Amino acid sequence: MNANELQQLLLDKLGADCVVTAPSDLVAWTTDWRGMYHGQAAAVVRPRTTEDVAACVALCAAHGVPVVPRGGNTGLCGAATPDQNPLNVVLSLDRMNAIVSVDPVANTMVVQAGCILGDLQRAAEEHGRLFPLSLAAEDSCQIGGNLATNAGGVNVVRYGMVRDLVLGLEVVLPSGEIWNGLRTLRKDNTGYDLKQLFLGSEGTLGIITAAALRIFPATKSRAVALVAIDTPQHALDLFSIMFERCAGRIDAFEYFSGDCLELVLGVTPSLRRPFAEPHAGYVLVELGDSGEAEVLHELLENALGDALERECCSDVAVASSLAQACALWQLREDISEAQRVDGPHLKHDVSLPIERIPAFIEAARQRLFAQFPDLRLFVFGHLGDGNLHYNVSRPRDAAPDYFTSCGDAVTDIILDEVARQDGSFSAEHGIGQLKRKHLRAYKSALEIRMMEDLKRTFDPKGIMNPGKIL
Repeated sequence: MNANELQQLLLDKLGADCVVTAPSDLVAWTTDWRGMYHGQAAAVVRPRTTEDVAACVALCAAHGVPVVPRGGNTGLCGAATPDQNPLNVVLSLDRMNAIVSVDPVANTMVVQAGCILGDLQRAAEEHGRLFPLSLAAEDSCQIGGNLATNAGGVNVVRYGMVRDLVLGLEVVLPSGEIWNGLRTLRKDNTGYDLKQLFLGSEGTLGIITAAALRIFPATKSRAVALVAIDTPQHALDLFSIMFERCAGRIDAFEYFSGDCLELVLGVTPSLRRPFAEPHAGYVLVELGDSGEAEVLHELLENALGDALERECCSDVAVASSLAQACALWQLREDISEAQRVDGPHLKHDVSLPIERIPAFIEAARQRLFAQFPDLRLFVFGHLGDGNLHYNVSRPRDAAPDYFTSCGDAVTDIILDEVARQDGSFSAEHGIGQLKRKHLRAYKSALEIRMMEDLKRTFDPKGIMNPGKIL
């Protein structure tokens, strides 16, 4: 079969309204947003119903045509970008964006996979509830992609990863069959928990078309503070104090180095320096509650007072208004954009046992500088759940292609140290195309074999998102 024949089959089956074939229109669907990955496709299919998705997949299965599911294209590992097979069919669920129901009594919502994450947050808010998944791309990423990659974000310390928020799924299998597991039950102990196989599978086992999700009481009050620290160990000590004093009210506990803050301030001079003097590191703490703001602020200030007495921190800035809270959050949220402006860098999304984070940061720094003393390290992330974004930028005066020759060596040092500390080389970004070699390097042969067995069971023809994960 050639591309023209495939295009005609898709048009006959689904109609011109759902099928994109013009080469000039396909370009935007075959490149990731960072421009790192470029593929080919015979067509993009944009179905409006689950039955359309099933019809497309069944047609592709019958002819051995690869199917590449695509969400909002905000991923960092190339999981939604097709490979170089000219017969690829990119399947986008962007038109399947209905919020089917929001139930504030059962605290559930049922949604289609193409819904924008930010729209789900706002829908929950309209019903006096909270959908807690929150990340930088929330106004462009789609919930189907979030589910397929088991997204994390800033609220994991309190609410868990996205797999912890899912009650049920509807999935189109590689055969074109529709599995209706779209249940809102809290308890359903009837054998294998099949939905968990698809969460984090990056579209390699099937296509998530809808989900039943958990929602929570709305956060009516927030208390935000930026804390200056001298060492990563002090950040860990601060977390222990906050956990002891504030327990389930910790919404976010974000760490970033002093170098990260200086980079942000240099790129965005309109931002105010939070303290008179620069510090080695910072922690952004946010508490949330459904009760009175005064009680929450008192709780935060007492905990921070305890931290100051124990010399776990050097200075504290507590937000007294929503505007101040947003300004403190911007210092954290603008790090990635500041790095983009600074130029090419290596991203490492790692997780570690929380108690080993200080040892990892120091050991990785020493090992890197022993071979590459002029590298610049920008370390930040969700310390409360053990997730660090350990990013490395080229020496200040180096050419943009600096990492072409040494990037693999730099990454090998970092990931070897992660393994030495019993961590994971991928915390929340997934595997995609970027990390396949690392999967085989750090997973055991038994784990790889089990994953391959699952893949063959669900997708014996190997048509679902080829070249990703395995």
